[in-house]
Amino acid sequence: MTTRVRFAPSPTGYLHIGGVRTALFNWLWAKRTGGVFILRIEDTDQERSTLENERVILDSMKWLGLDWAEGPDVGGAFGPYRQMERLPVYQEHVQKLIDRGAAYRCTCTKEDLDRQRAELKAKDPKAQFRYPGTCRDKKIGAETDKPFVIRFKAPAGGAVTYKDLVFGEVTTPNTAQQDAVLMRSDGVPLYNLGAVVDDITMGVTLVARGRDHMINTPQQILLYEALGARTPQFAHLPMMLNQKGEKLSKRDGAVSVAEYKDMGISPAGLLNYLVRFGWSYGDEEVFSLADLTQKFDWERCGRGDGKFDTKKLSAIAFEHLKRPDLTSDDDYVRGVRPFLEARGLTPTDDAIRAALPLYRDRGQTWVQAADLMDYLFRDPPAPDEKATKKFLVPEKAGILRDVADALGAAPEFTPAALEARFTALLGERGLELKEVAQPVRVALTGRTASPGLFDVAALLGKERTLDRLRSAAKLAEASQA
Repeated sequence: MTTRVRFAPSPTGYLHIGGVRTALFNWLWAKRTGGVFILRIEDTDQERSTLENERVILDSMKWLGLDWAEGPDVGGAFGPYRQMERLPVYQEHVQKLIDRGAAYRCTCTKEDLDRQRAELKAKDPKAQFRYPGTCRDKKIGAETDKPFVIRFKAPAGGAVTYKDLVFGEVTTPNTAQQDAVLMRSDGVPLYNLGAVVDDITMGVTLVARGRDHMINTPQQILLYEALGARTPQFAHLPMMLNQKGEKLSKRDGAVSVAEYKDMGISPAGLLNYLVRFGWSYGDEEVFSLADLTQKFDWERCGRGDGKFDTKKLSAIAFEHLKRPDLTSDDDYVRGVRPFLEARGLTPTDDAIRAALPLYRDRGQTWVQAADLMDYLFRDPPAPDEKATKKFLVPEKAGILRDVADALGAAPEFTPAALEARFTALLGERGLELKEVAQPVRVALTGRTASPGLFDVAALLGKERTLDRLRSAAKLAEASQA
């Protein structure tokens, strides 16, 4: 049987990184088994769902590299893939449930139920209100002139038992269930009905999601059984929590994919960090997506919730940027380019690629890398005013010109040749490196920190290096005034 898994976000806002972890585990299992990964949009919250939010979700998924075989934008044999376009499908399945005596129409009003809820609370403040089954045995037809919802007729006895791929055997007595609403009076399904009908009609073989959905699983299994459908496997994943042990939310910092993209975190680095929430592979911590598609399995998934650690994320993301086997030169160029362009810089791909050996070990994010590379692609370099005032002083003008002449006379403009000429100049003048290095560095980069001077000069090229040194000498002279 072909593995078919799905990720079903609601387009009511951004794509939460907790949702990304769920999508990732499903995607990895599809890749590992040669199966199908489905993207389905659960847009039944009509007040908050928007096409713009859907676009953000799809764009975020594409940026992450989590591609799908079926979905709202690519179609598929089991579409449509937006729930609001599937209302007739839900109506058909609801009618099956009614015909089989597993569901019924309920005309109880919200006011009636609110009154009963208030009366119960007055008698016992701790009591949990349950629908009393007022309409359970009534024969209410579709032709009634009263508004009605569709309720599930929960079994009074027995239990639901299933084997979770993460949590093992789980049993829930049916006494924990009530006659929950399946469909609103406007014909829009609630979550449990929509998810079950979609999973049945789309042939989903495994439902993997956060453990906060375990409360829904028993009722969903009862729905599968009532519809005479095969029940899929289930895998519930531990939760992502903040440092206080609470559910991760916006107040804890960046939680949307778009925010991490804007921070310059690589998609592979973000996914690598997220996969460690609920899955491990010995002592290994750094993986490529190719590694994960070979190594991922449910046996290595744990049950313990994890706390989101931004420092750990930064470390893993940095590791990805440092290693060409994890982030190729081409991927690095594509990743850092938007942040260079945001600074008004438009270097060629070859120019960026040539700079990578100097900056892979320095830029912890693509934002930082773009800042570090800025002076390579900006003429003149943006000056650090404090550094300029401190190091480009009149007494350094002469040596800056001499350095320009010495480097200009190098037989080739390579780091080794430039260092040899520079060292010879210092010896001739009886100068120490510390007396000259910082003025030269500020002249070339506008900064007091950079990779090796001769590596920078070789990267800038002869013409630009000599021009910057001589311009800095003029600036140093002018500072006397």
